[in-house]
Amino acid sequence: MNLSVGIVGLPNVGKSTLFNALLKKQQALAANYPFATIEPNVGIVPVPDHRLTKLAEITKEEEKMTGLPPIKAATVSFVDIAGLVKGASEGAGLGNKFLSHIREVSVIAHVVRAFADDDVIREGSVDPNSDYQTIETELMLADLQTMQNVQSKMKRFQDDNEKNAVQKIFVGLSDGKTARDTDLTDEELVFINQLSLLTHKREMIVLNVSEDEYNPDAIAQITKKYAELLSQPEDKFVVICAKIESELASLSDEEQKEYLKDLGLEASGLERLIQKAYEQLGLISFLTAGEKEVRAWTIKKGINAQNAAGEIHTDFIKKFIKAEVVAFADFEECHGWKGARAIGKARLEGKEYIVKDGDIVEFKIGA
Repeated sequence: MNLSVGIVGLPNVGKSTLFNALLKKQQALAANYPFATIEPNVGIVPVPDHRLTKLAEITKEEEKMTGLPPIKAATVSFVDIAGLVKGASEGAGLGNKFLSHIREVSVIAHVVRAFADDDVIREGSVDPNSDYQTIETELMLADLQTMQNVQSKMKRFQDDNEKNAVQKIFVGLSDGKTARDTDLTDEELVFINQLSLLTHKREMIVLNVSEDEYNPDAIAQITKKYAELLSQPEDKFVVICAKIESELASLSDEEQKEYLKDLGLEASGLERLIQKAYEQLGLISFLTAGEKEVRAWTIKKGINAQNAAGEIHTDFIKKFIKAEVVAFADFEECHGWKGARAIGKARLEGKEYIVKDGDIVEFKIGA
């Protein structure tokens, strides 16, 4: 499935610097003035997954290959959306155009400036709480306009679930409550999901901190501080230092590991940002391994084997017979399919089996 992360925030909070670091190349113009980014810059990056390299090594040994099979990681699209300003919902700062770009992403990464630097212009930025509320308000105002347009067509609606959903969202937005925080029934959600409301999208809050605060202790304290300040749960936050991430981007993999080790960090900002996106959207990865390729596939948590097969090819859904499944740890311990089958760690599952993160799967498909 396609996963896209929209990087939003006020101008000059570090969005384009972060974007460049994530892509390991300067694809966006990270300039020290507002609206350096006009069109949304889009970059596709692989999802870091150490399991793939191990699977490739096991497959090479098991199949007696001369080289490793191709490795195909799952991917994430990062969209660098230009800085929004107060009044964006009414078109200020090309706001309408930028808001339309946000509608197309899976999850919003809201970058908030949590560093002090007199050399970087504050364009509309005051403090983290005010900055966050400014953007959130603009997104709610844009959604309110959408719901007013929907309400004008309410006479056409025959379904009570649709009417109730519209009324609940409209009242909530009018009271300063986002669509994602409005209680809806499953039936009402079906309709609301069709509207691509900005405040109904999952959200991560990315705190861009200074270099001296990029260590585990400081990150824990900062997360707690801003969770209380912004009245948001801690699990929504990702703390990064765009400046350090930019430096990491120019290093080799081994040098990056050493740099992160010196900082006391186990993972880069990229890895933690993607992990948080997966958490917010309820995503996991299952794996396939063979001579042709070793690959990670992204699916929603809770999907059954038959629908997971559809991620590989839609025809697999109706032609599904069985799924042969091995947990990653067992696959690694048994050194591949043959060893797993020999001791009964590989099992055949039916279409209702719920695929788990890290499952290695081989689908049995009919003609």
